[in-house]
Amino acid sequence: MSERPIIMRRRKSAAHGHHGGAWKIAFADFMTALMALFLVLWVLSNASKSQKNAVADYFSTPLLSAINRSEHPIPGGTPALAFKETSLNPIELPARPLSEEEFKRLAALRQRLQQVIQLNPALKDLSKQILMELTPEGLNLQLIDSEQRPMFELGSARVAPYMRTLLRTIAPVLNELPNSVQISGHTDSHPYAGGEAGYSNWELSADRAKASRLELVSGGLDSDKLLRISGMADRIPTRDAQPLDAANRRIEITVLDSQVARKILSRNE
Repeated sequence: MSERPIIMRRRKSAAHGHHGGAWKIAFADFMTALMALFLVLWVLSNASKSQKNAVADYFSTPLLSAINRSEHPIPGGTPALAFKETSLNPIELPARPLSEEEFKRLAALRQRLQQVIQLNPALKDLSKQILMELTPEGLNLQLIDSEQRPMFELGSARVAPYMRTLLRTIAPVLNELPNSVQISGHTDSHPYAGGEAGYSNWELSADRAKASRLELVSGGLDSDKLLRISGMADRIPTRDAQPLDAANRRIEITVLDSQVARKILSRNE
């Protein structure tokens, strides 16, 4: 009997294919982001308080910061500084944020004003109508009107009793710093019957600013500290307010940064 042939099948083991390098790209991106995070943390840890405030303000309004001013909040960084819409024209804002010394002095003044108001029984309930904030132009005090407690008689510059008390209370405190002071009046958009050809919101806002000046001086403010008094009508509404809102009717008192004051005065030279 003939032997049957034996057929043997051998399978060739194929080499494993290349897995690709996509994971390397993802890992490199992760390491780059991690390095950037630690770099930012290191820079912030070496920045001063005023520089950190400038950085925070910049990210709240980056476009306006880039348009209006240029400064380096972080050493070696790109130009950036916050713009704050107040009664000053943007071109009058300082070329840099408040210095650390100026920031401390104005912050201490804000605390003194808050204490004086809280200690006066007739004024401590007005906290919602008094806003104080440090801006690149100085310490800004906004005395805001309300339907329940108006600062002036309707359509006039006659000061309400509580407003008179408030202005005369804060007047001596404003003398504690040598900084100049400016006052601006603001109204809502309710028009007068005669339109802007006659007595209008322009005159009303200016008259209310002048009336506020008289009360401050009567309360003890050194009149030589007053640098500028203006009426802005309804041109600069309060943030998030509608044109006819009572919040637009306000008096702004700004204790000016020394650089801002010098820049205003230099225009007359």
